[in-house]
Amino acid sequence: MRLALALVHYPVLDRSGETVTTAITNLDLHDMARSARTYGAERLFVVHPVAAQRALAERIKEHWVIGSGKRRIPDRAVALDVLSVVSSLDDVYSALSSAGRGGVEVWTTAAASRGLPVTSYAATRARLAQASDPVVILFGTGWGLAPEVIADADVRIEPIRAEASTGYNHLSVRAACAITLDRLLGDRNAG
Repeated sequence: MRLALALVHYPVLDRSGETVTTAITNLDLHDMARSARTYGAERLFVVHPVAAQRALAERIKEHWVIGSGKRRIPDRAVALDVLSVVSSLDDVYSALSSAGRGGVEVWTTAAASRGLPVTSYAATRARLAQASDPVVILFGTGWGLAPEVIADADVRIEPIRAEASTGYNHLSVRAACAITLDRLLGDRNAG
């Protein structure tokens, strides 16, 4: 199984449902890289069409992987080394397979099903264990991935729901990433 993650900043939605580009958040890069490394994802792609934002992500990575951050906190270098900064989803697919999108299983996450069929975590976990093509799980920033990205997915993972119904469902993308990875790859026999 080859697994990668992608933190998508475009195309994503804003609170009114318009397609927008969101800004890179330092904490998302750190926490998602740490989750990716912990659960064995080979790469965390940061997808952003704006060159200045990509440069910011590269500077953050450089600080922790080869700069003074590495000397102070070497474990952070190990985590941030999984970051790959790209300008588009097509770049993600090309990096994972010479066949581009056709050689990659694309999975999406969302806070709501939006009326589309979804795959349970149990079924997704089983599919991941049998995957022959690389799998990339897309995580949307802002108010989630744009509809065309979700429609293009091979698998739409069911929304994360808490056991207790609070009526509130607005996790940070980094928390959603950690929960998703644990549900897919965590030790189900841990006591």
